[in-house]
Amino acid sequence: MSWYYADVDGAGSEQSFGVDQFELDFSYDFDGKLKAYVDIDHDGDQFDVEQAYVTYAVSDNFSAKAGRFLSYSGWETAEPTGLYQYSGTGYASIFYGGYQEGISGLYSTDTFSAAVSIVNDLAGSSDRASETPAIETMLAFTPVESVTVKAFYSFDKLEGTDETIKLFNLWGAYSADALTLAVEYNKADNSVFEGSEADGYLAMANYSFANGWGLTGRYHSFDVDGFLEESGITISPSYTVSDNLLLVFEYRMDEINDVDVNSAAIEALITF
Repeated sequence: MSWYYADVDGAGSEQSFGVDQFELDFSYDFDGKLKAYVDIDHDGDQFDVEQAYVTYAVSDNFSAKAGRFLSYSGWETAEPTGLYQYSGTGYASIFYGGYQEGISGLYSTDTFSAAVSIVNDLAGSSDRASETPAIETMLAFTPVESVTVKAFYSFDKLEGTDETIKLFNLWGAYSADALTLAVEYNKADNSVFEGSEADGYLAMANYSFANGWGLTGRYHSFDVDGFLEESGITISPSYTVSDNLLLVFEYRMDEINDVDVNSAAIEALITF
């Protein structure tokens, strides 16, 4: 749950307080090779099946999955428990694949991974009547234990048009001991508005102190040609109260289409 406050230059302020999300994730291992996963989510309005898929380990290096699953793409996760701060950049719906329905194959070793997913839609549609399938590809490298680099190229036909959605996502991360560093670059054609091009990037650093405190700093910027331009700086301390309770604090300064937006948040995350 969280408390959130935002002040929009020239348009006043707003605030909210309450439970943001409740989620239960279920997993079952049938025989070491076949596994099933279901994620049930409540966002304050209704229950939703976020993910429901099965995986099968064909070999030690190759596995396949089918059902509804989250795209591999993007540095920032879709879940608040996977973020280093309270808020995401806000550009995931432009550059990332989202929740998808289809099939996927993954080949992985200790230093290299490759994946191909064939899904109904890059943006998470559950409509089975998709005219053409969307394709997401991934290449990932881990040259040493502390360094990961992943690249994604995804494309989908815009239904009823001759246009194609094209998404490119590249990120690299360094994580060792208490320090995590990450950079990301994104490029998209037609992902939000037909005929538009977009690009965006982020850079972030997180350090975990020995006394339970952590500190994250992030800069992000993105531009949807002719429609939206945004950049922001986020500062986010956090405190680990116990193994099950994390407190996240955030102060964020954004400029959205030349309008200044300042926001603050306090979030409590309980995991078990």
